[in-house]
Amino acid sequence: MKKVIIIGGGISGLCSAYYLAKEGHAVTVLDQSDISTGASFINAGYLTPSHFIPLAAPGIITQGIKWMFNSSSPFYIKPRLDLDFFKWVWLFKKSTTKLNVEKSIPVLKELNLKSQHLFEEMLASLDFNFYYEKKGVLMAFSNTKSEAEEHEIAHRALKEGLDVTMLNKEELQKIQPVLSDHVIGAAHYKCDSHMTPNHFMITLKTWLKNNGVTFKINQEVKDFTIKNNQIVSVTTQTDTFEADDFVLASGSWTSALASKLNLKVPIQGGKGYSMDVHRPTGITIPTILLEAKAAITPMDGFTRFAGTMEFSGNNTLVKKERVEALANAAKKYYKNIEINEEERANATSGLRPVSPDGVPFIGKTSKYNNLTIAAGHAMMGWSLGPITGKLVTELIENKKASVNLNPLSPERFK
Repeated sequence: MKKVIIIGGGISGLCSAYYLAKEGHAVTVLDQSDISTGASFINAGYLTPSHFIPLAAPGIITQGIKWMFNSSSPFYIKPRLDLDFFKWVWLFKKSTTKLNVEKSIPVLKELNLKSQHLFEEMLASLDFNFYYEKKGVLMAFSNTKSEAEEHEIAHRALKEGLDVTMLNKEELQKIQPVLSDHVIGAAHYKCDSHMTPNHFMITLKTWLKNNGVTFKINQEVKDFTIKNNQIVSVTTQTDTFEADDFVLASGSWTSALASKLNLKVPIQGGKGYSMDVHRPTGITIPTILLEAKAAITPMDGFTRFAGTMEFSGNNTLVKKERVEALANAAKKYYKNIEINEEERANATSGLRPVSPDGVPFIGKTSKYNNLTIAAGHAMMGWSLGPITGKLVTELIENKKASVNLNPLSPERFK
């Protein structure tokens, strides 16, 4: 049995705690918050084998520049003087190649499929119950340009063995009649499934507490104590915690913490917004509104409207214009659905940790033999929670990894 400290109480951190606890390790989770908010609680809840194309793909920089000065655009970059951000943008730009896409597709597909299976294993284990449905995800488009692009992606998905069907307007209306005439068709990725993230996080946290995992909340990591090539302890504003192994699963704050260890793990926080509607909407199938970069999910007792991508630093400020853009997209793409003032006022935001090449960082570093990094999952953080936790456990136990870890190396931008 090892004593393990996990820094970060998001989905990656808690799934790591789950698999480590199942193997009998003594686990402590440290988090700078009370683990009740953030991207792991407010995301769209998708498990997405369909998301095999990385964010760093050809054309994204050009589109980002077009949207850069429009604070209500689906993909917004706030101009700012930040050296780390400039370095990340440079690495991101270098990654937006066809070669990166081709290298990333098999990696992301395998991670997503294996993680989805692990979610299903969790549910079957009866350790704790949670909402899970496999209705697929609709990629809904409203113009011929998006339609052509989605046809191309769907064709590749079929080649990759994924279950996807292209639907015209009439076919789409039959299965999701609440969509408006603005929508001209969709790709239906039947391979995808969805959950209710905030409910899952609460029940998982309860199971972990009941199974010996210790939580130290509102503990901001200030420094590390190093001896030879090992981390001995971590110091917060109030305490020092010692352990045999350490896991850095701190989301968008991973880069700053890694720098305290003289490690370069380039991650930027990509802010997403979320609104919950606790009244009937008629929406029964999770849907991504492609042009608006919005994700709509029927969850356990409510409908979640989430999405957009904003690079404006590590903050969770809620910008009214971005909330309005998300609400307007819902009104445009659906019939008789309007998010009211109270629902807009309750909008929240969370930071997705984005790596420069769209592939997560999961692995050990050459500098410290008892440190495992698990961060940088971007929009797939929820989907990849269990496989991340499984890989972290395998690394700590020196077991053969479930996947090839080379593409996930935390030192690939060294």
